[in-house]
Amino acid sequence: MSEISVNMEPTKSKIAVFDFDGTLTTRDTMFDFIGFACGKFRLYVGLLLFAPVIAVMFMKIIDNNRCKQMLLSWYFKGMTYERFKNLGEAYSTRAKTLLRGSTLHLLKQRQYEGCKVYVVSASIKEWVAPVCRKLGVADVLATEFEVDADGILTGRFSVHNCFGQEKVNRLLKVEPCREKYYLYAYGDSRGDREMFEFADDFLKINR
Repeated sequence: MSEISVNMEPTKSKIAVFDFDGTLTTRDTMFDFIGFACGKFRLYVGLLLFAPVIAVMFMKIIDNNRCKQMLLSWYFKGMTYERFKNLGEAYSTRAKTLLRGSTLHLLKQRQYEGCKVYVVSASIKEWVAPVCRKLGVADVLATEFEVDADGILTGRFSVHNCFGQEKVNRLLKVEPCREKYYLYAYGDSRGDREMFEFADDFLKINR
């Protein structure tokens, strides 16, 4: 009897991408982290000083990337990277109290199914990654500060603000063979729209 050969398409691997602020957490963490790291008084002083800049950002006169970089530079420029990283590690204990239970359930479900999980966030990596490690997620794609040769934060970003299309761009850098994986995406805001369009299956989380 001759052997019959059947060509079967290999099963695709599965990747799940989760936004951080408002998706894995119940609120945005940027100002919460600033208050934790710099104190509430300095947080409010900075918000008062930058209120006009934030206003023109919402009017789309300047972009999100520039506004965010200016604001974070005011708080953290000149700080040693080591201190900033330690603040992020310390903040992870507080941030765990902000986690959204329903989304954590989805994350655990995808991990159980064998998906490779990424957290892709516009927030700064040093305060996002420590929280994610506690959730068993090692792969974090996020905005990052530039650090000079002396280990000092310059106040500039070393990568583009990880928002909108940049989220897709960052994922493609590490997972370029799009045809080889099935992609789930979870997010809650305008910054996740391009990732939703790129994914095979997505869920918008309601705050």
